[in-house]
Amino acid sequence: MRDQPHGKDAAPSAIWHGRATNRAQWLLALAGAACVALGIELAVDSDWASGAADLVIAVVGCIAAGLLVLFGTLAFVHVDLRLDKESVEVRCGHMGVPRRRIPLTHVAGADFAPNVTPRHWGGWGYRWRPEKGTAVVVRRGEGVVLRLWDGHTFTITVDNAESAVRAIRDRLRPGAPGAAH
Repeated sequence: MRDQPHGKDAAPSAIWHGRATNRAQWLLALAGAACVALGIELAVDSDWASGAADLVIAVVGCIAAGLLVLFGTLAFVHVDLRLDKESVEVRCGHMGVPRRRIPLTHVAGADFAPNVTPRHWGGWGYRWRPEKGTAVVVRRGEGVVLRLWDGHTFTITVDNAESAVRAIRDRLRPGAPGAAH
């Protein structure tokens, strides 16, 4: 993508934009919606014989578990990575939350990771492991590993990650360690 001028109130134009999607998360979201529907069905049309307290516990439990699964999975159906002149921004799901913006002045280098797996990070989602750093993993496959000046790493699964790494390296300060190709 090309650089384009922008006004002081406009968001900086993207130099590179990519996304990774996990369509299997929709199945989990559907299961969450089914739990919510079951809770509502129990609340509306139930001949619960063992008492009102048990019915309330079942209804609240179904709805709470369903909403937790529904929103937890929808937050990680996809991840967007956007590089502009000043930062790398990562947004998750349709609402863009969680979101992380990393100024390029904090990035020491960028590396291509050919095989990022949820198993190595403890599952899908926004993950932190003391020995590995932080990651947003929505699917198995290629990703970008940002090496930050504070010694931490931030890994993002994204399609066409090699292109993202090249674009990030091109934006880093010339001569900075890790900026070389």
